Amino acid sequence: MSTIVHPRDGEPLVAERARSTNVMLGIGLKVASVCVFVCMSSLLKASEGIPAGQLVFFRSFFAIFPVIAFIAWQGQMAVAFKTSEPFSHFWRGFVGVSAMSLSFYGLTKLPLPESIAISYATPLLTVVCSAIFLRETVRLYRWSAVCFGLVGVVIILWPRMSFFTGETEFGADQAIGALATLGGAGLAAIAMLLVRKLVQTERTPTIVVYFSIASSVIALVSLPFGWVWPTAFQATCLILAGIAGGVAQILLTESYRHADMSAIAPFEYTSMLLGLALGYLLFGDIPTAEMITGAAIVISAGIFIIYREHRLGLARARARKVSTPQG
Repeated sequence: MSTIVHPRDGEPLVAERARSTNVMLGIGLKVASVCVFVCMSSLLKASEGIPAGQLVFFRSFFAIFPVIAFIAWQGQMAVAFKTSEPFSHFWRGFVGVSAMSLSFYGLTKLPLPESIAISYATPLLTVVCSAIFLRETVRLYRWSAVCFGLVGVVIILWPRMSFFTGETEFGADQAIGALATLGGAGLAAIAMLLVRKLVQTERTPTIVVYFSIASSVIALVSLPFGWVWPTAFQATCLILAGIAGGVAQILLTESYRHADMSAIAPFEYTSMLLGLALGYLLFGDIPTAEMITGAAIVISAGIFIIYREHRLGLARARARKVSTPQG
């Protein structure tokens, strides 16, 4: 199995290795999932005035319905709820909810394209966390890409961070929102490590279902801390966002059935194009030079890391083939 982190809300996803070689179908499904995820983020941002914990609940709870429907259609309901790792699912849900809470808070404070760009730090931080916590070997090329990408993150953040020196037009909300988004990206990277452990014993439907259920329940803890009664417009946005999240999750998982991760993963960055368009049309967000420059650097670093992972995967496969006794 492959493990993938969705960088906008910190939700780690699980995808089985490609079962066919229809690369164009896989790419199409990936791009469709990216579009639906960006629409989900836009709906959450449009429901202005809803606290982050409440956003997480609606995002998680209403995502359950399309996911369950899809699992039932595939005839996997019998195995979807069987688990030998209930506590691992809880911790994965706890970290995922924390990541989403920070990311969604940042989403409500920052322009949509900027929130997306900062979330691209997740793959970079996943490499760092893998080296620290899993003792994975990370060589010079990937460390160089990580450092290069983090320079891009700093460029994106810098105008907001200069608030603390009193040298910027941006307020405290945007500065804290930028830091929250970066924190969400970091927690999403940690969630990735938890998923890597889960996939060793758990099936894909089980991991997906229990994440949605656990995150919905855990998000309810925030109920006493400022939940509001949504207007009809807000409630519509929240419900549609949750459904969109579930549909996007299905599309993403299906995309990896038809093509390898190395072929599909770079299309994650098409979210920037749609984010720029929707941010301008819906919210009047105009990208800054720092955001565009930093995003270009982060995207370049992310694509290079994907390329290196692909090359290392091929090398490992060749090594296994050589070491396998021939009959």
